[in-house]
Amino acid sequence: MSYAPPTDLSCPSIATSKGGLNLSRIVAGMWRMKEWQLTPQQRVSFIEQCLAMGVSSFDHADIYGGYGVEAVFGEALALQPSLRARMQLVSKCGIKLVDPARPEHTIQHYDTSASHIIASAENSLRQLGTDHLDLLLIHRPDPLMDFDEIAGAFERLRAAGKVKHFGVSNFSRHQFESLNRRIPLATNQVEFSPLHVAPMFDETLDGLQDLGVAPMIWSPLAGGRLFSRDDADGSRVRAAIQQVADEVGRPFGSVVFAWIMQLPSRPLPLTGSSRIQAVAEAVEATQFSLSRSQWFAILRAARGHEVA
Repeated sequence: MSYAPPTDLSCPSIATSKGGLNLSRIVAGMWRMKEWQLTPQQRVSFIEQCLAMGVSSFDHADIYGGYGVEAVFGEALALQPSLRARMQLVSKCGIKLVDPARPEHTIQHYDTSASHIIASAENSLRQLGTDHLDLLLIHRPDPLMDFDEIAGAFERLRAAGKVKHFGVSNFSRHQFESLNRRIPLATNQVEFSPLHVAPMFDETLDGLQDLGVAPMIWSPLAGGRLFSRDDADGSRVRAAIQQVADEVGRPFGSVVFAWIMQLPSRPLPLTGSSRIQAVAEAVEATQFSLSRSQWFAILRAARGHEVA
């Protein structure tokens, strides 16, 4: 079946928390932005094209690109400051990498102390050239994390107007709920794809649905492995997705994003590509739904067995 991309793509926004945070249904992931080798003006163009499709949320972390992605994104914003009012900036903190940009780090480790959270947030503001983050996440659960200390750091950042909303990433249901009892959390950003369905069955997504909190999803295309994984599991999943794509007349990537977004927890998947066509395919997934039989055909392939 031939395919022509829609010309009127527009990505809806969604409230991810009862606290009033609105993120776009598709979030632009900036993890690899330094690798894209774009000039500052090309970065502006990429951002503008995302915004034109309604992709208004941009996901960062202090460590991305060897502690460099936020700065190159900030360079683009400096060229077109008016863009800031049209977007939501998300960042993460809590990991200390051994990296030339941080010569004082002698071992890779987590740090969710109040002092590190606040210092990281303030540095992200400087790098991005903005006066506030719309959302700040703890990047990974830390065995030494003190929920009360983290909540206190969040409260201080909110009181200072430096961060509007808070969340976590890669937290279990229990870890999320423990911190959420101390301070309202807007999201839990977790890995999920047809090649990694564990959060569907370990209470992560169920717990968020119960609280009315939409998860953010990183690596929805399994880091590209959905297109290239050569073993029996990868081939089986890829064939099932392609069959559905042929049936609905949509791109392979759009079907994957639609499959994820059909979950009742209303996940917000991240893109990770510099190709605006890849972002457009993700946005297209907001325009259609799969039938239950199509949805379960992909799940059956993902798990390698029938549901019963």
